[in-house]
Amino acid sequence: MWNEYFAPAGLDEAAALLAQHAPAARIIAGGTDLVIELERGVRPGQMLIDISRLRGLDGIRLDGAGWIHLGPLVTHADVVGSTLCAERAFPLARACREVGAPQIRNRATVAGNLITASPANDTITPLMALGARVTLLSARGQRDVALSDFYTGVRRTAMAPDELLVDVAFPALGPQQRGTFIKLGLRRAQAISLVNCAVVLTFASASAGAPVAQAAIALGAVAPVIIRAADAEAALAGRALNTALIERAAALAQAAARPIDDVRASAAYRRDMVGVLVSRALTQLMDGTERADWQPAPALLTAPAPPASSAPLPPISPSQIRLTVNGREYAIDNPDAHEKTLLRLLREDCGLVGTKEGCAEGECGACTVIMDGKAVMSCLVPAPCAHGASIVTIEGLAQDGHLHPLQQAFIDEGAVQCGYCTPGFIMAGAALLQEHPHPDEAQIRESISGNLCRCTGYYKILSAFRKAAGMERAPNDE
Repeated sequence: MWNEYFAPAGLDEAAALLAQHAPAARIIAGGTDLVIELERGVRPGQMLIDISRLRGLDGIRLDGAGWIHLGPLVTHADVVGSTLCAERAFPLARACREVGAPQIRNRATVAGNLITASPANDTITPLMALGARVTLLSARGQRDVALSDFYTGVRRTAMAPDELLVDVAFPALGPQQRGTFIKLGLRRAQAISLVNCAVVLTFASASAGAPVAQAAIALGAVAPVIIRAADAEAALAGRALNTALIERAAALAQAAARPIDDVRASAAYRRDMVGVLVSRALTQLMDGTERADWQPAPALLTAPAPPASSAPLPPISPSQIRLTVNGREYAIDNPDAHEKTLLRLLREDCGLVGTKEGCAEGECGACTVIMDGKAVMSCLVPAPCAHGASIVTIEGLAQDGHLHPLQQAFIDEGAVQCGYCTPGFIMAGAALLQEHPHPDEAQIRESISGNLCRCTGYYKILSAFRKAAGMERAPNDE
């Protein structure tokens, strides 16, 4: 899928490689979009520069000026699990939780979502409403670009071919500010937005019923780029929220939209839904209910991180990939392995065929494995990204002759029919039970939102999860 693969020791080396090989070179961090593009031949013959192994680039911090900074390797799951983001960047935290499924969120970076530049991408909208900027690095130097100036068209940005994005920054919400994000998709998870909106309001004071001093309303999937509904924002300024004002602002937001017809929705439907979503967002902010359905303990499918090691990661050899799978060390000497996904490496080079290929584009979850404590879709991980990693597959769950509790529960509850999807479900569940030994119903359902089964109707699968979690009685399924 790619011609050459480099793992630089730092960002400066990555910038130097870009300067030398642009425009053929691409930066890869999470790779959840890029791998699909390469598989489909959209970007054939690329040289990949892997920064995913660089340490210290996944931090979320609040600076002295009150700005939140996201490093280039901050994933959507990192944002969802961040108390700082949940409290002071709620629209972004909610949007990140709407992206893909837990396995995708564990790999996909916010920076990568911004760079992909689809007008339907979820994180761009709240960051636009929050007034974000990005920092771009090249061998020529560094520059800051307001996110509102970053996009030049559908999937086009102001980035030069030799630049990489190294920081995303935005003002943290203050005590007089509240905001939210709402998305409309064709299903609850793994859905591209038909329409999305982010609203951030600054009130004249923190007291209930205070007038709006300033408003930001950003709309996604209704124009070639994420747009602001300027007339709707102006209509809110200086006035206290009420039903009539919300209806007027929603109508003005509709007028700002310029949607298209496509296979997922008509332009007319999208325009109508802009009004619905903006009205809902403003009503929630008026009533103070924007967090009413926010689950504070998400199913991230991520084990608590061990203390960071200062030891350098093993360098990638052009002829060998070394990794630990189910406690056994593997040294893959096949030169072709460098151009494979982790899924293919496990099946073809390690002989571990329990991990299944279903869709090969991160939609079905059949290929789920646990990589360095995080559940991931192995079909979206380039094999070299797993160099030096510790992997657990379905073959490694049973210990000392005893099945994993979830494996046993699948047998006891009859949760297996054709069985093709079963390894992925069990690996997602194993990660959930590692993170939350006694999960609730919402956490169970969130944990398998990235896994598809076409046989069982999910009832027996949910029963198996509940049994493994120690639930005494299953709630009624709806």
